[in-house]
Amino acid sequence: AEKVYIVHGVQEDLRVDGRGCEDYRCVDVETDVVSNTSGSARVKLGHTDILVGVKAEMGTPKLEKPNEGYLEFFVDCSANATPEFEGRGGDDLGTEIANALYRIFNNKSSVDLKSLCISPREHCWILYVDVLLLECGGNLFDAISIAVKAALFNTRIPRVRVLEDEEGSKDIELSDDPYDCIRLSVENVPCIVTLRKIGYRHVVDATLQEEACPWASLLVSVTSKGVVTCMRKVGKGSLDPESIFEMMETGKRVGKVLHTSLQNILHKEESLGTKRQKVGFLG
Repeated sequence: AEKVYIVHGVQEDLRVDGRGCEDYRCVDVETDVVSNTSGSARVKLGHTDILVGVKAEMGTPKLEKPNEGYLEFFVDCSANATPEFEGRGGDDLGTEIANALYRIFNNKSSVDLKSLCISPREHCWILYVDVLLLECGGNLFDAISIAVKAALFNTRIPRVRVLEDEEGSKDIELSDDPYDCIRLSVENVPCIVTLRKIGYRHVVDATLQEEACPWASLLVSVTSKGVVTCMRKVGKGSLDPESIFEMMETGKRVGKVLHTSLQNILHKEESLGTKRQKVGFLG
């Protein structure tokens, strides 16, 4: 009976919590919440709680890309997030999320990986992105992509100087000044918009109750300019070509608004500087 109630409500563009089909819940974003990382962010989307930390470490470039750095993703599903994650229950989901993040960032336009190169074939910065699922309340992929983008925006990488002596040997010198650092441009970093087909319509930012109703779902990776960089169908149901096209157009439209709101929040928070009131990830 509850599923029928939700499905009928979606057809009238009125969801259980009063939102329309293209409305997100309130998103709380806080950066610089973990002190021993290069950048961090915490995102709360409804009852979904995500913590992301980025750690920059020096390493060797990959053979196929000798003049670029790279990103490594690790997703940990806390057993406290939901009873389904007890034991090794969250491993499959963690792997699925990490693979989705690899696919999103596996292009030259999302992050300028060449800026992470210190000396070709020898040294580069490796960004280890650790994602921790603290609580699951629906719409995990969207919340994680928002948190990853916020953490990368907050990331500060020490500036490096390569000194070469007369014999040709290179010595790397890291700056001790915390303000002498490089920042990543996150303008082209995409966010995921998950669209779930419920009845004859589709919704964004589905709750756990709504996730129990859809026939199929479509994950759309959208940049701030509305460009789709990646798309993937999830769920057991099928989607006809017309529905896929409509969901893609909705994803592009909603994604542009999501990016604009997120950028405004991040820049506003950064402009406060030391005056910013820190809540802390346990606040």
